[in-house]
Amino acid sequence: MAVSFECRTMVGAPVEAVFDLSLDVDAHLRSMRRSGERAVAGVTSGPMNLGDQVTWKARHFAIPFTMTSKIVELERPTRFVDRQVRGPFRRFRHEHRFEPAGTGCVMIDRVEFEAPLGPVGRVVERVVLRSYMQKLIAQRNRDLADAAESARG
Repeated sequence: MAVSFECRTMVGAPVEAVFDLSLDVDAHLRSMRRSGERAVAGVTSGPMNLGDQVTWKARHFAIPFTMTSKIVELERPTRFVDRQVRGPFRRFRHEHRFEPAGTGCVMIDRVEFEAPLGPVGRVVERVVLRSYMQKLIAQRNRDLADAAESARG
């Protein structure tokens, strides 16, 4: 049984700008600097498109992780989905949605994942990973919102 959660972030910038920023590897790296994340293979800089893959290296819980994600769905400028194709999770899917809201937009992240290791992994999912992942996505979104709003002027 997978863990899932949704994170909503209001952004004072147009949907198109926030969508493009969310697909930009460099913007993602700036937003994930706290975990020392790096792009080491595939698309390692600039914008990603449908079918593109990127391999990320980062430290979480003082443990090095490597994860390769692929953009498997893309409907510009309202939605895209990335999935883990190799990495630490048994399954990981991240849907990104962008909806107009006033003079800006709302960025909606729907994340689903399953940890490896059967019953032990299910306990870790609920006790540690769910909360950690929610905080990680919320912080990433605040950083992306700040960048989009700064670029807007």
